[in-house]
Amino acid sequence: MRNVWRVTAFDVLAPLAAVVALIYIGIALAWPLWWVAVCSVLCVLIVEGVIVNVVLARRDKVTVGTDDDRPGLRLAVATVATVALAVAVAVGYSEWTAPDRELNNDTREVVGIASSVAEASATFTPQSPTASIDRAASMMSAESAEKFKNDFTPVARDLTGKNISAQASTVSAGVEAIGPAAASVAVILRGTQNAPGRPTDTAVLALRVTLSKTDGRWLVDDVSPIHSR
Repeated sequence: MRNVWRVTAFDVLAPLAAVVALIYIGIALAWPLWWVAVCSVLCVLIVEGVIVNVVLARRDKVTVGTDDDRPGLRLAVATVATVALAVAVAVGYSEWTAPDRELNNDTREVVGIASSVAEASATFTPQSPTASIDRAASMMSAESAEKFKNDFTPVARDLTGKNISAQASTVSAGVEAIGPAAASVAVILRGTQNAPGRPTDTAVLALRVTLSKTDGRWLVDDVSPIHSR
Protein backbone atom coordinates (compact mmCIF):
# COMPACT_ATOMS: atom_id res chain seq x y z
CA MET A 1 0.00 0.00 0.00
CA ARG A 2 2.88 2.35 0.80
CA ASN A 3 4.35 1.88 -2.67
CA VAL A 4 0.95 2.46 -4.28
CA TRP A 5 0.68 5.88 -2.66
CA ARG A 6 4.23 6.79 -3.63
CA VAL A 7 3.70 5.70 -7.22
CA THR A 8 0.44 7.65 -7.38
CA ALA A 9 1.95 10.81 -5.87
CA PHE A 10 5.39 10.96 -7.50
CA ASP A 11 5.07 8.95 -10.69
CA VAL A 12 1.57 9.92 -11.80
CA LEU A 13 0.20 13.04 -10.09
CA ALA A 14 3.41 15.08 -9.98
CA PRO A 15 4.16 14.98 -13.75
CA LEU A 16 0.45 15.38 -14.52
CA ALA A 17 0.27 18.45 -12.26
CA ALA A 18 3.32 19.95 -13.97
CA VAL A 19 1.82 19.46 -17.45
CA VAL A 20 -1.54 20.91 -16.35
CA ALA A 21 0.27 23.90 -14.81
CA LEU A 22 2.17 24.55 -18.05
CA ILE A 23 -1.03 24.39 -20.11
CA TYR A 24 -2.81 26.65 -17.62
CA ILE A 25 -0.01 29.22 -17.92
CA GLY A 26 -0.39 29.12 -21.70
CA ILE A 27 -4.14 29.72 -21.45
CA ALA A 28 -3.63 32.61 -19.04
CA LEU A 29 -1.03 34.19 -21.35
CA ALA A 30 -3.21 33.57 -24.45
CA TRP A 31 -0.51 31.33 -25.90
CA PRO A 32 2.21 33.71 -27.12
CA LEU A 33 4.62 32.06 -29.54
CA TRP A 34 7.51 32.02 -27.08
CA TRP A 35 5.42 30.14 -24.51
CA VAL A 36 4.18 27.68 -27.14
CA ALA A 37 7.83 26.80 -27.76
CA VAL A 38 8.78 26.68 -24.07
CA CYS A 39 5.69 24.70 -23.10
CA SER A 40 6.25 22.20 -25.91
CA VAL A 41 9.84 21.56 -24.86
CA LEU A 42 8.99 21.20 -21.17
CA CYS A 43 6.05 18.90 -21.87
CA VAL A 44 8.23 16.71 -24.08
CA LEU A 45 10.83 16.47 -21.31
CA ILE A 46 8.16 15.53 -18.78
CA VAL A 47 6.72 12.86 -21.10
CA GLU A 48 10.23 11.49 -21.72
CA GLY A 49 10.78 11.31 -17.98
CA VAL A 50 7.52 9.40 -17.53
CA ILE A 51 8.49 6.99 -20.31
CA VAL A 52 11.90 6.37 -18.73
CA ASN A 53 10.19 5.82 -15.39
CA VAL A 54 7.86 3.22 -16.94
CA VAL A 55 10.80 1.42 -18.59
CA LEU A 56 12.67 1.31 -15.27
CA ALA A 57 9.55 0.01 -13.53
CA ARG A 58 9.28 -2.86 -15.99
CA ARG A 59 12.99 -3.67 -15.98
CA ASP A 60 14.06 -3.09 -12.39
CA LYS A 61 10.68 -3.16 -10.61
CA VAL A 62 11.44 0.27 -9.15
CA THR A 63 10.30 3.79 -9.98
CA VAL A 64 11.16 7.29 -8.84
CA GLY A 65 8.44 7.05 -6.25
CA THR A 66 9.56 3.66 -4.89
CA ASP A 67 13.33 4.02 -5.15
CA ASP A 68 14.51 4.12 -1.52
CA ASP A 69 18.15 4.53 -2.61
CA ARG A 70 17.46 7.87 -4.32
CA PRO A 71 15.08 9.96 -2.22
CA GLY A 72 16.53 13.09 -3.83
CA LEU A 73 14.72 12.20 -7.04
CA ARG A 74 11.36 12.30 -5.27
CA LEU A 75 12.27 15.65 -3.75
CA ALA A 76 13.24 17.00 -7.17
CA VAL A 77 10.01 15.77 -8.77
CA ALA A 78 7.89 17.23 -5.98
CA THR A 79 9.79 20.53 -6.16
CA VAL A 80 9.36 20.86 -9.92
CA ALA A 81 5.63 20.13 -9.71
CA THR A 82 5.18 22.56 -6.82
CA VAL A 83 7.10 25.34 -8.60
CA ALA A 84 5.07 24.80 -11.78
CA LEU A 85 1.80 25.02 -9.86
CA ALA A 86 2.94 28.11 -7.94
CA VAL A 87 3.96 29.87 -11.16
CA ALA A 88 0.64 28.92 -12.75
CA VAL A 89 -1.29 30.42 -9.84
CA ALA A 90 0.81 33.61 -9.92
CA VAL A 91 0.46 34.04 -13.69
CA GLY A 92 -3.26 33.35 -13.61
CA TYR A 93 -3.78 35.84 -10.80
CA SER A 94 -1.75 38.49 -12.59
CA GLU A 95 -3.24 38.01 -16.05
CA TRP A 96 -6.89 37.54 -15.08
CA THR A 97 -7.27 39.87 -12.12
CA ALA A 98 -5.07 42.76 -13.31
CA PRO A 99 -7.50 43.80 -16.10
CA ASP A 100 -10.38 43.78 -13.61
CA ARG A 101 -8.41 45.90 -11.17
CA GLU A 102 -7.43 48.30 -13.95
CA LEU A 103 -11.05 48.57 -15.10
CA ASN A 104 -12.24 49.29 -11.56
CA ASN A 105 -9.52 51.91 -11.09
CA ASP A 106 -10.32 53.54 -14.43
CA THR A 107 -14.03 53.57 -13.60
CA ARG A 108 -13.47 55.32 -10.29
CA GLU A 109 -11.06 57.77 -11.89
CA VAL A 110 -13.27 58.79 -14.83
CA VAL A 111 -16.32 59.18 -12.59
CA GLY A 112 -14.34 61.44 -10.24
CA ILE A 113 -12.97 63.55 -13.08
CA ALA A 114 -16.34 63.80 -14.83
CA SER A 115 -18.07 64.86 -11.61
CA SER A 116 -15.46 67.53 -10.93
CA VAL A 117 -15.62 68.96 -14.44
CA ALA A 118 -19.43 68.87 -14.53
CA GLU A 119 -19.67 70.68 -11.19
CA ALA A 120 -17.11 73.25 -12.30
CA SER A 121 -19.05 73.99 -15.48
CA ALA A 122 -22.04 75.15 -13.40
CA THR A 123 -20.19 76.81 -10.52
CA PHE A 124 -19.17 80.48 -10.46
CA THR A 125 -19.14 83.44 -8.12
CA PRO A 126 -18.85 87.20 -8.72
CA GLN A 127 -15.55 87.20 -6.83
CA SER A 128 -13.95 84.62 -9.12
CA PRO A 129 -16.14 84.05 -12.17
CA THR A 130 -13.72 81.76 -14.03
CA ALA A 131 -11.88 79.99 -11.21
CA SER A 132 -13.96 76.80 -11.51
CA ILE A 133 -13.76 76.89 -15.28
CA ASP A 134 -9.97 77.15 -15.14
CA ARG A 135 -9.87 74.25 -12.69
CA ALA A 136 -11.98 72.12 -15.01
CA ALA A 137 -9.85 73.09 -18.00
CA SER A 138 -6.78 71.69 -16.22
CA MET A 139 -8.38 68.24 -16.49
CA MET A 140 -8.89 68.53 -20.24
CA SER A 141 -6.80 68.18 -23.34
CA ALA A 142 -5.46 71.45 -24.72
CA GLU A 143 -7.96 71.65 -27.59
CA SER A 144 -10.93 70.71 -25.41
CA ALA A 145 -9.88 73.15 -22.68
CA GLU A 146 -9.82 76.03 -25.14
CA LYS A 147 -13.28 75.14 -26.49
CA PHE A 148 -14.62 74.69 -22.95
CA LYS A 149 -13.37 78.11 -21.90
CA ASN A 150 -14.79 79.73 -25.01
CA ASP A 151 -18.20 78.17 -24.33
CA PHE A 152 -18.51 78.73 -20.59
CA THR A 153 -16.41 81.77 -19.73
CA PRO A 154 -18.64 84.38 -21.45
CA VAL A 155 -21.74 82.95 -19.74
CA ALA A 156 -20.08 82.93 -16.33
CA ARG A 157 -18.85 86.49 -16.71
CA ASP A 158 -22.21 87.71 -17.94
CA LEU A 159 -24.05 86.20 -14.97
CA THR A 160 -21.50 87.21 -12.38
CA GLY A 161 -21.60 90.73 -13.84
CA LYS A 162 -25.22 90.75 -12.70
CA ASN A 163 -24.06 89.60 -9.25
CA ILE A 164 -25.46 86.12 -9.83
CA SER A 165 -23.64 83.16 -8.32
CA ALA A 166 -24.16 79.46 -8.97
CA GLN A 167 -23.18 76.27 -7.23
CA ALA A 168 -23.50 72.69 -8.47
CA SER A 169 -23.12 69.37 -6.68
CA THR A 170 -23.22 65.86 -8.06
CA VAL A 171 -26.33 63.86 -7.29
CA SER A 172 -25.31 60.80 -9.26
CA ALA A 173 -22.66 59.82 -11.78
CA GLY A 174 -22.26 56.62 -13.72
CA VAL A 175 -20.20 55.21 -16.55
CA GLU A 176 -22.17 54.81 -19.78
CA ALA A 177 -19.31 53.13 -21.62
CA ILE A 178 -15.64 52.56 -20.97
CA GLY A 179 -12.74 51.02 -22.85
CA PRO A 180 -8.96 51.01 -22.56
CA ALA A 181 -8.66 54.50 -24.07
CA ALA A 182 -12.12 56.12 -24.02
CA ALA A 183 -15.03 56.57 -21.65
CA SER A 184 -18.40 58.27 -21.39
CA VAL A 185 -19.88 59.31 -18.04
CA ALA A 186 -23.37 60.63 -17.31
CA VAL A 187 -23.53 63.11 -14.43
CA ILE A 188 -26.70 64.34 -12.72
CA LEU A 189 -26.21 67.65 -10.91
CA ARG A 190 -28.27 69.74 -8.55
CA GLY A 191 -27.59 73.36 -9.41
CA THR A 192 -28.57 76.45 -7.44
CA GLN A 193 -28.49 80.06 -8.56
CA ASN A 194 -28.57 83.05 -6.26
CA ALA A 195 -29.38 86.58 -7.45
CA PRO A 196 -29.93 89.73 -5.39
CA GLY A 197 -33.60 90.21 -4.52
CA ARG A 198 -34.67 86.85 -5.95
CA PRO A 199 -35.39 83.50 -4.33
CA THR A 200 -32.85 80.76 -4.84
CA ASP A 201 -33.41 78.95 -8.11
CA THR A 202 -32.78 75.18 -8.02
CA ALA A 203 -32.57 72.95 -11.08
CA VAL A 204 -31.46 69.45 -11.97
CA LEU A 205 -28.89 69.26 -14.74
CA ALA A 206 -27.82 66.22 -16.75
CA LEU A 207 -24.45 66.29 -18.50
CA ARG A 208 -22.51 63.78 -20.55
CA VAL A 209 -18.74 63.91 -20.14
CA THR A 210 -16.54 62.08 -22.63
CA LEU A 211 -12.93 61.29 -21.81
CA SER A 212 -9.90 59.74 -23.47
CA LYS A 213 -6.72 58.28 -22.06
CA THR A 214 -3.49 59.89 -23.18
CA ASP A 215 -0.08 58.78 -21.87
CA GLY A 216 -1.78 56.95 -19.02
CA ARG A 217 -3.86 59.96 -17.94
CA TRP A 218 -7.61 60.43 -18.38
CA LEU A 219 -8.52 63.79 -19.91
CA VAL A 220 -11.92 65.26 -20.70
CA ASP A 221 -12.73 65.70 -24.38
CA ASP A 222 -16.22 67.16 -24.21
CA VAL A 223 -19.00 68.22 -21.85
CA SER A 224 -22.50 68.31 -23.31
CA PRO A 225 -26.06 68.37 -21.96
CA ILE A 226 -28.18 65.22 -22.05
CA HIS A 227 -31.50 66.14 -23.63
CA SER A 228 -34.59 64.21 -22.60
CA ARG A 229 -36.72 62.81 -25.41
